[in-house]
Parts: sequence; structure tokens; C-alpha cells
Amino acid sequence: MVSNIGTWMYNVASGWLMTSLNPDPLVVALVQVANSLPMFLFAIPAGALVDSVDRRRFLALGESAITLTSAAFALLVSLHLMTPSRLLLFSFLAAVGSAITAPAWQAVVSQLVPKSDLPAAVAVNSVGINVSRAIGPALGGLIVGLLGIAAPFWFDAFSNVGVIATLIWWRPPAVKSVQLNPEPFLSAMRTGIRHARYNPHLSSTLIRAVAFFLFASAYWALLPLVARDHIAGVPPRFGPAVYGVLLAAIGASAVAGAFLLPRLRARLGTDRLLMHATLATAGATALFAVAHDLITAVVASLIAGASWIAAVSSLNVSAQVALPEWVRGRGLAMYVTVMFGALAAGSAIWGEVGVLAGVSASLLIAAAGAVAAIPLTSRWRVQTGAGVDFSPSMLWPAPITMHTVDDDRGPVLVTVEYHIDPKNREPFLRALAEYAKERPRDGAYDWGVFEDPAQEGRFVETFRSDSWLDHLRQHQRVTNADRVLQDAVWRFQIGDEPKTTHLVGAQTRDDS
Repeated sequence: MVSNIGTWMYNVASGWLMTSLNPDPLVVALVQVANSLPMFLFAIPAGALVDSVDRRRFLALGESAITLTSAAFALLVSLHLMTPSRLLLFSFLAAVGSAITAPAWQAVVSQLVPKSDLPAAVAVNSVGINVSRAIGPALGGLIVGLLGIAAPFWFDAFSNVGVIATLIWWRPPAVKSVQLNPEPFLSAMRTGIRHARYNPHLSSTLIRAVAFFLFASAYWALLPLVARDHIAGVPPRFGPAVYGVLLAAIGASAVAGAFLLPRLRARLGTDRLLMHATLATAGATALFAVAHDLITAVVASLIAGASWIAAVSSLNVSAQVALPEWVRGRGLAMYVTVMFGALAAGSAIWGEVGVLAGVSASLLIAAAGAVAAIPLTSRWRVQTGAGVDFSPSMLWPAPITMHTVDDDRGPVLVTVEYHIDPKNREPFLRALAEYAKERPRDGAYDWGVFEDPAQEGRFVETFRSDSWLDHLRQHQRVTNADRVLQDAVWRFQIGDEPKTTHLVGAQTRDDS
């Protein structure tokens, strides 16, 4: 929380510093773009690393790099060498560190608490973030007025020391699994993206995240200009304090909202809670558009904070419960990528609209868009993975071979031969099509099913893996939920269980 207070002090200081360097709405909004874009660019590669390395060490190194970058940022501000372009550059670099560590921070939550406590753990994380959001901006605005614009940057630089010390001290529980060689980086990225595409629980979460964050980004991007130019009767020297007060009100309201979340979730259900949070965010955004006094702006901030915590908590938990452990880092990286990609794109869009039509018009259009997105995305539900058993089933036996197969040998073609009653052809194919999603979800590709025209009821399912080792990994990734899908297919089988064959790409001795 101390580290997060430093981050929010930095956020309020950098946003306000840009209004003094260049008050153009698009340039001010680009600060939010610079803070969000790295998450979009680097979260997926970071997620691939997280699933292959020691997460504790990875986080310790990443947080140390963030501290060094923040110290360099603070030094430039102290020496009065900061320009709009340098401010955007260093904001981007500081956010790169956060982007690289974000999937790891998300992934370690499941190592700290059991699955049943994940919603509460995510809420506690959100409370910590929003307590810091309530304290940091107000403290940052006050310190800017008392000690100068550089002071919050120095506090941010050294606020990470406690985090680094805790990571060095922490020892996560050991995870029992059959150890295979680490997955290559590019292969890990490709597998993670493929999993996200064929995981319906995660895909629905990502679609709803885009619909929310794209429009919610408007008030985050333009709030410095609302505080600077729209609040009547505030002397210029108190501008940073007003901006800090608005951000603090958002944080305080989010903290209060976090304590009400369990009751609201039980009463409304997750989907209706997200819908109400989106409507409230639209209302807050519209209030910011018409706010010309501090009271109205603070009321808008209070609504924005409570609705933000409700939406972000619902989406975050939905992503957490949609993933098996083997792909958790990469799956959460996809969520972080979509979240911050939508925030970055939205910030740029609403900043440009602010240049063309004015800040108030930009906020009003964003509010209308948030309302319109609700019915357009209602078919994609959230937290549908909460009741799914993603624990490994070890359902598939190890392939039987006459000799050792090299790990990098490939590609591997797997065939599964079924014999069914021809009367059951249609329901069998429907069940197989549902089961087929498991293949690419666990790393395979090029799935297909073929029917024998010379023998009624004979079907052959095929899919490929890049290498023998990749196929062995697929054996480890099959979950108890996949067992249910397999059982639905195998109940049509006549006689013995389906015959599975493994074929490896043939090589001549000259090729090898």
C-alpha cells in the first residue's frame, strides 16, 4: 500500500505537470496513454515468462528496475529538465516495468489463498489499491504545493523498497507437478493466445472488459483538465490540490464500495452488478462533463470510485476463475493487455474528441457509449468459470513408444478412431465439436474430424502438436472439466474405448 501511495502521488504529479508544460487536451490525455500502452504491448510476453520462471525472483528484479527508473525520472524533474516529450517517454518507461510485473502479481494471488477465497482476496487487493488512491493523490497535491513538483516523484522512487524486501522474504508454497523442460518463449506466447481464444469463460470476460474500460477511460484521461479549467472559483495555485481531492474521493469511494461488494454481488449477481457499475460510471462521466463547481465534481468522483471497484473486481475475479494453473500467467496477461489496451485507446480517442469538440462534449459522448455497450455485450456473461474444475485430471496415459523420442521431434499427429451407431451421428458430432475446443485450448492445432465412406459409423479425429514435448505437455494440461467433455463423446463409442495413435514427423538420416 505504501508503494501504491507513491504511485498515485506520481500519477497526480505527472498529470498536473503536463497541464503546465502543455495544456492541450490530447497531450494531457497522452499521459494516460503512456501509462496504459505498455500494458497492452508487454503484458502477453511477460505472461509467457511468468509461467516459465520463478515468480518471486521475477517480481523482485522487476520491482528493482522500476525503482531505478523512477529515481531517474525524479532527478530530471528536480533539475528542471522535463519537457512534454520527456515526460511522456519516462511515463512510458515506468509503465513498462509495471506491465512486465503485472501478470506475475496477478498470478501469485492464487498461491496465497485457496480458490474459494479468490473473490475476497481480489477485493482486499482492491481495498489496498483504493486506500492508497484515497491517500496518494491528496498527499501528492498537498506536497506539490508545499515542496514543489519534484517531491512526489522522489517519494514514488523510494516507496518500492518495502515491496522488494517482502519479495525477498516470501517463500511461496511448492507446486507438485511432473517437471518437463521449460517451454520456449515464443511457443509459450503462442500457446497462451491460443488458449485464450478457445477458453469461452476468458473470452467473455475480455469482451466485457473492452466494453467497460474503453468508455471509463474518458474521465481518467481528462480529469486533470476538469480540475484545472472547469471548476470555478479555484485559484491556480490550488489546482493540484483540487485534482488530488477528486482522485482521493474516487479512492475513498472505492474503498467503501469494496466492503459492500459481497452483499451487492449476492443480491444482484455478477452480471447485473457489472451492468449497474457501468451505468453508474456513465452517470459519473456525464457529471464530470457538467461539473463547474467542486461539490458536483466530488459527487461525480464518489460515484466513479464505487462503480470502478465494482466493475474491476467483477472482471478481475472472472479472469482469475476462468484459468487452469498452467496458463494462469498468460491468461491474466491477456486480461491485463485487453484492460490497458482499452484504457490506452480510449484515452487517445477521448483526448482527440476533446480537441475537436471540447472536454465536456468528449465526456458526454463517452457516457453515452458506455450505456449503449451494455445491451450490445450482454450475451457474454462473466464469472462463468467459477464452478468449473480446472485441476489436472491426468486423464490421458503416457504414450507408448518402442524407443525414446527426442523432445524436439515433430510435428506430432494424433489420431483418435471412433466407432459409433450411425443413428447417433449428429449428437456424436455435436459432442465432439464441443470437446474439440479442448485440443487448441491445451496447445494443439489443426483439429479435424473425418468420416469413413466405406464403413458407416467410423470416424477419425486428428490434431497436431509442434513437437513431442508439446504433446506431453498437453497430457498434463487436461483438466477434470475436460474429462466431462470426453465422457460425453465416449458414451457413443461401441465396443472398446477409442483407439489413439501418435505419429511423429518422419526424418531420413540425412535430415537428422
